[in-house]
Amino acid sequence: MSTMVGSQAIIRCLKEEGVDIIFGYPGGAVIELYDELCKTDIKHILVRHEQGAVHAADGYARATGKVGVAVLTSGPGATNGVTAIATAYCDSIPLVVLTGQVPRALIGNDAFQEVDIVGITRPCTKHNYLVNDPEQLVPTLREAFYIAASGRPGPVLIDLPKDVIASFIAYPEQKETRMQTYQPNVKPHPGQIEKACKALLQSQKPVLYVGGGVILSDAHEELTHLARTLNIPVTMTLMGLGGFPGTDSLSLGMLGMHGTYAANMAVAKSDLLIAVGSRFDDRVTGKLDAFAPDAKIIHIDIDPTSISKNVDVDVPIVADCKLALQAINACLEANPSFSPQEIASRHNAWVEQVNEWENKHPLAYQEEGDIIKPQYVIEKINELTRGDALITTEVGQNQMWTAQFYKFNQPRRFLTSGGLGTMGYGLPAAIGAKLAYPQLDVIDIAGDGSIQMNIQELATAKQWGANVKVAILNNNYLGMVRQWQELFYNRHYASTVMEHTPDFVALAQAYGAVGLRAKTKDEVEPVIKEALATDNVVIMDFAISREEGVFPMVPAGKATTEMLLV
Repeated sequence: MSTMVGSQAIIRCLKEEGVDIIFGYPGGAVIELYDELCKTDIKHILVRHEQGAVHAADGYARATGKVGVAVLTSGPGATNGVTAIATAYCDSIPLVVLTGQVPRALIGNDAFQEVDIVGITRPCTKHNYLVNDPEQLVPTLREAFYIAASGRPGPVLIDLPKDVIASFIAYPEQKETRMQTYQPNVKPHPGQIEKACKALLQSQKPVLYVGGGVILSDAHEELTHLARTLNIPVTMTLMGLGGFPGTDSLSLGMLGMHGTYAANMAVAKSDLLIAVGSRFDDRVTGKLDAFAPDAKIIHIDIDPTSISKNVDVDVPIVADCKLALQAINACLEANPSFSPQEIASRHNAWVEQVNEWENKHPLAYQEEGDIIKPQYVIEKINELTRGDALITTEVGQNQMWTAQFYKFNQPRRFLTSGGLGTMGYGLPAAIGAKLAYPQLDVIDIAGDGSIQMNIQELATAKQWGANVKVAILNNNYLGMVRQWQELFYNRHYASTVMEHTPDFVALAQAYGAVGLRAKTKDEVEPVIKEALATDNVVIMDFAISREEGVFPMVPAGKATTEMLLV
């Protein structure tokens, strides 16, 4: 064992874990760590707000599948990151967040910039630590990376007292991390796989209901093989978009509150629902007793607490989605009576029925002369990027229009805050993704309200050459809340009118970025083309139809078949 200072040990351990980029903001409690960090080849991205650091690490993690890392100082530095930590927790994103803490002797004495960040984040982390023993520093770091990435992924926080960072320690030998108290099951039970296969072989009207677990486990190829082999329609949650090609004829798009008519009707009328890596969120199910009332339900999820949590299932499979789908595909192929052509043909009538629903009520919007419709902007972005861009969003109408009208054909190309619904997520997440994949077009689709939550990160994008593009759908409203007020509160627009919005073009220029504006429909395409051709950070300000709504929409407490279509 070699002896070194805690800060050196942290850097060495991070490099052993394959960390090549960190997002953070320095402060007194982590100054020793920063002094050591600048001596290494690990790239540190200085953000402008700690929430931006964790969101950027989150975007990097979602785009790459690696563990994202953020460093925050003590007190307000740590608390500023809590919303972003909760965002990652709700969407099962693997992060390791290092926070500074006052020296151990001062903990509990209300010292300057002291806060109990372990207590604060206990409900919104997969696990967290306060390192009291310097000799446990490296084992704790190794455990944190293991926990963050294994089983159902999630954020892990390590609180580092300043004197621990500065202590001399013996660096322990690197070895495989094993924890007796944490051993997630990843392999499916053969008996449950057989039950699932039997149900698939008997079904007449199956639907694959796909969530973010398919993307997190890189199970998209196995899923696509199953769907195409058996001719099964596929619908995806917000987090599952890209898990199955959005342009495939079997794709029904998103289901739920703002899902497609065909998706919601197919789930409601199905006789077998195969839920893969999804958790039956309330935005998906609507009125629970009316959700898939006639369907037998297979549920594949790595988290046993998600099984039958909201909806009772008939065939639970606790396993990694990729391994479970591989096992189902192998089980079907090993069955001597299995004829994929026969089963696919049997499902033709069902697929025709689903297509009929899709043709009856496709995703659409009403043109209004030269007024810019937000859906048109999304369609044009999809067309001009050939569906190959990496898209992030803020939260609200901009998010739902993107989910509906951009066709995601690949996993890890759509980054959005699903579970927590965090306004301000999109821009820093886009920066993290762009730094991971500088060759990709990375576009944050935003609203004029949500973009202002973390707009200071334009400086981060400029400083580090992360030339993201921001498309602001500007309606001078907090649009999603306004839509609810229009439909259910007699147009009483209480505190949703954005009476003073900045000049986003001038603001972009103030940051050294490029600002573009479109006020008419004819200006949309030229603006997008110019943005994509510009080697700089770009803000596109689209003056959209002010009271445009997101439809279909399922009102709160209603069944998903009770959709408002216009």
